[in-house]
Amino acid sequence: MKSIVAVVIILFAYSLTFAQNEQSPIVEKDINYKNWTFKNVRSGENTTLRDLTAGKKLVIVVYFAPWCGNWRHDAPILQRLYDKYRSSGLEIVGVGEYGAVDAMKASLDEFKITFPAVYESDNRADKQKTQHYQYRTTTGDGRNWGSPWYIFLEPSNMAKDGDVLVKKTHVINGEMIEAEGEKFIRGKLALSPVDSKGSVADNGKVEVCDPDKPSTAVLKKP
Repeated sequence: MKSIVAVVIILFAYSLTFAQNEQSPIVEKDINYKNWTFKNVRSGENTTLRDLTAGKKLVIVVYFAPWCGNWRHDAPILQRLYDKYRSSGLEIVGVGEYGAVDAMKASLDEFKITFPAVYESDNRADKQKTQHYQYRTTTGDGRNWGSPWYIFLEPSNMAKDGDVLVKKTHVINGEMIEAEGEKFIRGKLALSPVDSKGSVADNGKVEVCDPDKPSTAVLKKP
């Protein structure tokens, strides 16, 4: 019996590892991405994408299935980026797919997601009927469910009227590579770049600690 339990645990761990192995680069693609109005996952009220882009410098739309291990991998990353760059002009909006709305709410609560979240579909049988399916397959995403899938919108480059917002923009056909995502975000928000060690550079130069000029900052115990 113990050996069976051990095998089950190993297979479960392996499945999680495999599920979190769909990292993909940010690439620019031709795509006629349209405005949408979907119901908010939490409130049930209608939410329009154009309204969410107002006053923002960069908007990340991430499509997700609440039961997907790849989404579970990316959700904490997105919340970190949202907390860090929201005040600088970043907006993130999740679009739920292929799962019950209650499951979407539970997922948002589990990862303490505070950015807006809406849903396009609430049934797995709708997979090939969604805009999400059409968009991601157009950009070359050959995965079965395509969760998560990202599209980046710069409101300053969006069409001012009409249904089509952009005809060419950046997407991720898979999980976000966090370091690449943050670099991309900082560039679009006109912030100083981040060096390879994660430190913010000053006008392109890496800041180095000076032993002759100790910091006056007070260290806090963890």
